[in-house]
Amino acid sequence: MLKISIDREELSLSEIQFLEEAFRRCARRIILATTLAGSGHPGGSLSSLNLLLTVYAIAKVDPLNPRAFNRDRVVISHGHISPGVYSVLCEYGFFPEEAFLMEFRKAGSAFGGHVEQCVPGVEWNTGNLGQGLSAACGMAKALKLKGLDRKVFCLMGDGEQQKGQVMEARRWAFKFGLNNLIVLIDYNKLQIGGPIWKVMPQKIKEEILATSWNFIEIDGHNFSEIYKALRKALKGEVENPSAPTAILAHTTMGKGISFMENDEKWHGMALPEDLAKKALEELGFDPSELEILKEKRKTWTPSFPHQPHEPLPVNLEVPESTIYSVDTKTDCRSAFGKAILKLAEKNNLSGNSPKILALTCDLESSVKLTDFKKKFPQAFFESGIQEHHTASVSGALSKEGFLVFFSTFGVFGIDEVYNQLRINSLNQTALKVVCTHLGADVGEDGPTHQCIDYLGLLWSLPDFEIYLPADPNQTDHLIRFVAQRPGNVFVGMGRSKVPIITKENGEPFFDASYEFKPGKADWIRRGDKGVIISYGNLLHYVLLAYETLKNMGILVSVLNIPSFRPLPEKDILKAFELRHVLVVEDHYLETGLGVKIASLAGLNNKPIKIKLLGHKKPSSSGNPKELFKIAGLLPENMVSEMIKLING
Repeated sequence: MLKISIDREELSLSEIQFLEEAFRRCARRIILATTLAGSGHPGGSLSSLNLLLTVYAIAKVDPLNPRAFNRDRVVISHGHISPGVYSVLCEYGFFPEEAFLMEFRKAGSAFGGHVEQCVPGVEWNTGNLGQGLSAACGMAKALKLKGLDRKVFCLMGDGEQQKGQVMEARRWAFKFGLNNLIVLIDYNKLQIGGPIWKVMPQKIKEEILATSWNFIEIDGHNFSEIYKALRKALKGEVENPSAPTAILAHTTMGKGISFMENDEKWHGMALPEDLAKKALEELGFDPSELEILKEKRKTWTPSFPHQPHEPLPVNLEVPESTIYSVDTKTDCRSAFGKAILKLAEKNNLSGNSPKILALTCDLESSVKLTDFKKKFPQAFFESGIQEHHTASVSGALSKEGFLVFFSTFGVFGIDEVYNQLRINSLNQTALKVVCTHLGADVGEDGPTHQCIDYLGLLWSLPDFEIYLPADPNQTDHLIRFVAQRPGNVFVGMGRSKVPIITKENGEPFFDASYEFKPGKADWIRRGDKGVIISYGNLLHYVLLAYETLKNMGILVSVLNIPSFRPLPEKDILKAFELRHVLVVEDHYLETGLGVKIASLAGLNNKPIKIKLLGHKKPSSSGNPKELFKIAGLLPENMVSEMIKLING
């Protein structure tokens, strides 16, 4: 593998000669791989090729140990140039050429149409344009927190500069001093719809300068200019050495193939076989190779091993639980704030890199992170009203050996950033998303802020565990539990203060002896006439309904569901034995817990009578209790519906 030192002011003639020949070899692979697959993005791969070859030659990365702890990071934000990335990684010995050419875009292959971490040398699954820079920011900040003198190189397309999240990431990178971050923009001035200035006019240079980055403009096909720009950034010989650097590289779409150059048609379309052969001839290679490889690929079974890319582990000391007395008047979000503070006091030790990080978006006081911020300012990141970037940067940080909490309101932390969470999921992050202000419990803020659809979205993120506490005591148990979970976790809660849930003797139900277990429900009360199933901020209303029914001589069970994924199927199936099932939730009926329970009954042929109470439409502004009355979610509604079930 060619390794280029930045000690010299100029590239040597032999280095330039190698890079020029490597360009030709990699261009051959790009043409072969895309034509053999019948799809792909050869145009941008060719325009980015000089940049890729130079970056991977300079970056401190090892093909024999691509996940080395003390490595530089190379993030490809415009992941559709995977043919170019894989071609360069082949060139530098990360994997054999044959595996790439035979398996590119094949079902089950590591070599996907957009870059994926299962390929050695790739740091982040990208392709949804605009998110790669946020991930690179997370990696750059992680390196600084660990005290590692390493760099992050982020290659981007010019079209994706139109994304709002890119501007969010630029601001964040400057605020948090990411001078170890270098961005290279492939400025070929074409995107799928044509010239970028026609698709969406934009002043890229001026926007970069407006966010106080260092800026360098070069010819992106001149290896000497690319080297000098990178050297300048790496050595800190820029206007502001404490700021990140952007390199705007003027390039040509389809560079190196005469009939492809400056033609947007080849942005996302593979050459047909006749033109592919013509391109191979231009590059100086035997065009008959295409036919040989085509026949070989017909019977080839993907076999290249997928590289594991699990998050780095976090070794934590978990504090003792905080138990709130029955006369305590507080909310679950305050219990979350106290729990994360206690975790940090145990683990963010003076003189060491912090283990627990918290990020929010201008809602520090609302999500109760003020005390955490005051005591551990180096571990707290105020991202402003930039939820999309914050979700992505938090995900990247969570893979780096930190316990990362991203906390905001439900409508911002789930609804607004669903796609960012989806990409985090694909990248196997270990993010802890803690959302407050769920449901119509938000009350007077009105329907734009009442997140009553979160379960429907979270069900579609298959690796996210989903938990909802019923009171401050269960919140404390839950936060300490999720701190020890290795993957992605969601914890949700309302805004309002809620009573402490008690046992029948009046003591706290979730006391010091309580142990939260995933996939386990809580039998709060026992009765044989039916069961009311609920969760979160409505559970105390359910207990009021229980008392009313009990006074009427109707003894029902109350089942609290704090664990949604994994779902406590054994407890729910046990509840079906009571035959009369009432599910109550501050959520849309069509996508909430009730439909899951009804589905479980049907799949298991359970002959139950079931009634679902929840929201059928968006609510309005108003006191939460008034809104619950309109939706039929008050204790008297539960009593009435349970009696109907029993007598029906």
